[in-house]
Amino acid sequence: MTSLELNEIMEWTFVEFKTSLDDLHPEVKGKAIKIAKKLVIEIDYTRQNAIKEGIMKADEWFYDLEG
Repeated sequence: MTSLELNEIMEWTFVEFKTSLDDLHPEVKGKAIKIAKKLVIEIDYTRQNAIKEGIMKADEWFYDLEG
């Protein structure tokens, strides 16, 4: 992956997934985006699959925090 491609990934705003992210708690939303970026960079997920997985994992993370 070139540095240009990496910079583009790091500057994601997930505009196309706005409706999926809007209803999330702010902490979950931030965590979901962080997880999704990592999945795309490290495992070569598509953006769509990465955000779905990111939301699922972030929800689990948040519920674990809440006890």
